[in-house]
Order: sequence, then structure tokens, then C-alpha cells
Amino acid sequence: MSHILVPAAVLVLWSLLVLLWAAVTRFAAFGRQGVKLDGPDARGKRGQDLEGMLPPEVMWKSHNFTHLMEQPTVFYPVVVILALTGAGAADVWLAWAYVGLRIAHSLWQALVNTIPVRFLLFTVSTLCLLALSVRALLAALNAAPGVVS
Repeated sequence: MSHILVPAAVLVLWSLLVLLWAAVTRFAAFGRQGVKLDGPDARGKRGQDLEGMLPPEVMWKSHNFTHLMEQPTVFYPVVVILALTGAGAADVWLAWAYVGLRIAHSLWQALVNTIPVRFLLFTVSTLCLLALSVRALLAALNAAPGVVS
């Protein structure tokens, strides 16, 4: 059961590292741009309010963190379903492929951010998640007594 949980734990850790990367990058940029966090212009502001105040390259890390809080939220319950129903080797492989592609997507978006490559990484990772989701559904149906014989 635990093998399928490892890629999920890695993606959680990666997400937190991207959050830290975004924060460090932003705070460094605040100083360079002269943004005062205790000034009247900063009161009540949210992250997206920084668009246009900071260079796009700084904001890319934050954008990626937001992405890591979107689609991967589907990945986590799928992994739990597979862990509870008995993940096979293919499930573990697909989970690692998904996580590897999401990390590659993060690095690409945060450092280079050209759309064709980013879209390809997103699409292939989504196909991995789709396959995992179908496998989780089938495993859950097979685990439910009387649902599927």
C-alpha cells in the first residue's frame, strides 16, 4: 500500500518548496522594486494584486504554486483510493510519471515559461492522471462487494 503514497508525498513536498521559492523570489523583488509591505498601498493586498507591480519572471513561481493547488488536488484522492484498494505496479509507475511531469512543468513555468512546452507537459501529466483515475474507479468498483462481480 505505501508505494503509491510516496509520489504523492513527493508532490506535497515539491509544492511547499515552490511556495518557499515564490516567497523568497517575491520578497527579493519587493526590495529591488521599492515595494513597501507596511505602506498604505500594500494594505489588504493579495498575491494576484502584485501582477504588474513585479516582473513577470518573479510572478511565474507564484503562478506555478497556484497550479499545484489545482489539478493535483484530484491526484491526491486518486492515490488514496488506489492505496486503499491495492495499487499495482502500473499505478505506482503512473503516479511517478505524473509527479515527474508536474515537477518538470513547475521548473519550466518558473524558469522558461514558453507555452508550447508547458502545454505539452501539462497534457501528458493530465493523461497520466486520467489513466490513474480510471484505474482508481475500476479498483473501487472491484473492491465494493456486490457492485461488480
